[in-house]
Amino acid sequence: MAYRKEIDENFQFLLLEVKSQIQNTLKVLNGSGDVLEEDMEARDDYIDNLKSVIESKCFSQIFYVTERDIQMVNLMKSVITITSNLERIADYAVNIVQQTHHFENKAFIKRYNFEAFFWEINDAMELVYNATFARDIQNGIKICRSEIKLDELYKAVFKDILEELRSGQNVESLLTAIFIFRYLERMGDCLLNIGEAIISAAVGEKLKIDQYEALEESIQEARMKGHISEFSIESIWETRSGCRIARVMNKNGDGASTAAIFKEGRLKKLQDEKESIERWQKLMPGLPPRIFGFQVHGDNGSLLLENFSGDTLESLILYGSDEEIERALASIIETLNDIWTRTKKPDPVNAEQFKQLLERIDDVRKVHPEYDFEDKVIGNLETPSLDKLLMRASGIDQQLYAPFRVFIHGDFNIDNVIFNKENDHLHFIDLHRSCEQDYVQDVSVFMVSAFRIPLTEPTIRKRLTDVIDRFFNFAHDFALKNDDPTFEARLTLGLIRNFTSSTRFELKEDFAKSMYLRAIFLIEKLLDHDHKPWEDFKLPRETLTY
Repeated sequence: MAYRKEIDENFQFLLLEVKSQIQNTLKVLNGSGDVLEEDMEARDDYIDNLKSVIESKCFSQIFYVTERDIQMVNLMKSVITITSNLERIADYAVNIVQQTHHFENKAFIKRYNFEAFFWEINDAMELVYNATFARDIQNGIKICRSEIKLDELYKAVFKDILEELRSGQNVESLLTAIFIFRYLERMGDCLLNIGEAIISAAVGEKLKIDQYEALEESIQEARMKGHISEFSIESIWETRSGCRIARVMNKNGDGASTAAIFKEGRLKKLQDEKESIERWQKLMPGLPPRIFGFQVHGDNGSLLLENFSGDTLESLILYGSDEEIERALASIIETLNDIWTRTKKPDPVNAEQFKQLLERIDDVRKVHPEYDFEDKVIGNLETPSLDKLLMRASGIDQQLYAPFRVFIHGDFNIDNVIFNKENDHLHFIDLHRSCEQDYVQDVSVFMVSAFRIPLTEPTIRKRLTDVIDRFFNFAHDFALKNDDPTFEARLTLGLIRNFTSSTRFELKEDFAKSMYLRAIFLIEKLLDHDHKPWEDFKLPRETLTY
């Protein structure tokens, strides 16, 4: 614990030095007191050294901490972040003083209320020490909110300065004033980072202030027992679209019954998911998660959802028994047959598989630039580029319509299906893409999500192939019973889309190439069949075996 005491002392010295820099900056702007710029620059070097010392001691403390003292680890991570931002505030103070040299008359800045910025900054700085080491969430929030007030002050003064600039007078001084207020506004950004670091240390997970407030409101709305500080937060995933997913659990609860899934991200996506869940709930209560809370925060939103006990189908395939996989698959097939039958509408629909693929093809090429090649011709043999193949096959995609539409999951990956082997309950998650569409879209996503597990161990590959075959047979039977003669042609289009787009998640070159070549093979099969009846097209089933 010696390190902890030294860190505490160094941190207090750092705070005193940064506060001193802020006060000296105010004196310079006021033209009061005798502040030497050389002294401020010397202090800045000392602050840099203190920052390095504190960071070094924090890393040492983390190195010696046992797994059980995770709170100490979180505190040290928080101190490192706060220290870095305090050092940045001190840098901005020096920058402000240097800017004053550009004034013809240093009193020029006095026409603006710069002192209001310093009052706000000083009030927040006074909270930092106690809030940090006490992991005081409420004072952490107050520090965060100082950024909002500083932003408002900056917007007001910026508007005034712009208005004056239009007169064409005092341009150099006005630009200098903008730079000074910009540095003060950036101190607010640092204070926001400091406040969020304090909150993160308290809850044990990195959270922005908006995410914290959304989670707090959701917990209150859901009437989950306990204050947010009594919950543990475990990050599960942060999606490419910026949606953050975490499991929230009451530390004093009894496990799954007191846990929930917290999602925070773009409002549109979460609104879509909420509406989809509500529709699924009407169709088959218990299949989707219950919604405990939904919050709107400007352009962002948050959802608090039921946390299911059980295993994903992917987990069962990898670690479960054959009997458990069979029960899960039987439940999935029975559920889909019921849902598709009950929601079937006699309206033809085109899934636009290639339109979806073309929207993702640039991401594929970023990961695998070798797929971006020119046409090659040797004698009468032509090897068209991927672009040319997709362009030729897109005409087939545009003419093939499903004869009816059903309500689909929209992202029917095998890890979006949860099966509780204790009670045989089935659940669907991640439902934001659910809509009325061609059921072949869910079929192709399901099959490729099983295929693309990059494991080559024979027992696992046989399980994956068996699941793919069984699911194909079920969907094929559904097509026959529902008079859908172009099922296999449309499924081939879906497999092309999913094989190709899945390569962007796969860095193992051989495995990615095996999916890419399957997509090319299937495109060529479709092109060979073009201008013949699509009812006669047969999917080459061997492409689904690795």
